[in-house]
Amino acid sequence: MDLKEACGSQGSQESSLRPTSWQAFAHSSTLHGLRFVFPYGRPSVRRFLWALVLLACVGLLALESAERLAYFLSYPHVTSVDAVASSSLVFPAVTICNLNAYRFSRLTRNDLYHAGELLALLDVHLAIPQPHLAEPDVLAFLEEKSNFTAYKPKPFSMKEFIERVGHDMKEMMLYCRYQGQECSPADFKPVSHIYYPKCCASLIKHTDYISPACSIK
Repeated sequence: MDLKEACGSQGSQESSLRPTSWQAFAHSSTLHGLRFVFPYGRPSVRRFLWALVLLACVGLLALESAERLAYFLSYPHVTSVDAVASSSLVFPAVTICNLNAYRFSRLTRNDLYHAGELLALLDVHLAIPQPHLAEPDVLAFLEEKSNFTAYKPKPFSMKEFIERVGHDMKEMMLYCRYQGQECSPADFKPVSHIYYPKCCASLIKHTDYISPACSIK
């Protein structure tokens, strides 16, 4: 009997020293101070003080959250947008750029020699890359222009190349009408763009327009 009683009392002591699930959760939680409120040992003054501090912080958080929520629900600022139809608007600065930056038919042998690799028409060895993928007429044109046997290259100017090979508004525009009056390519000026070397910007500005129309090839 004495051995059984001793074993029973020892088991009860071990079970009392074993932490509860809540204590294990408090010690593994990242909430600051929670593990001091639920220590493994006996209750102490330190535990009581930590409990007061934690409850005070939670109370302040709840109070501030409730105050901010009430402020949000009071709708202190109201934004109202009204759409007003206008019969006339200020004509914008319209810039027209051709996605095909250069005219293939205007290329010369000297252009291909200096800018063929830049235009992805020739490789670094001035040869046609993947000729089996090119269209027959394009391949014939490139084979003729890229024959550099005994060819002596001439000076090359990128500015002159863009002006000559870039698209011209006179060839792109079919018709243009502004406030019932005809407009022409003279109403546009060539401008440079970061992606498209030669574009056309309208010169019609700071006037009212109602129904402009412009058709481009």
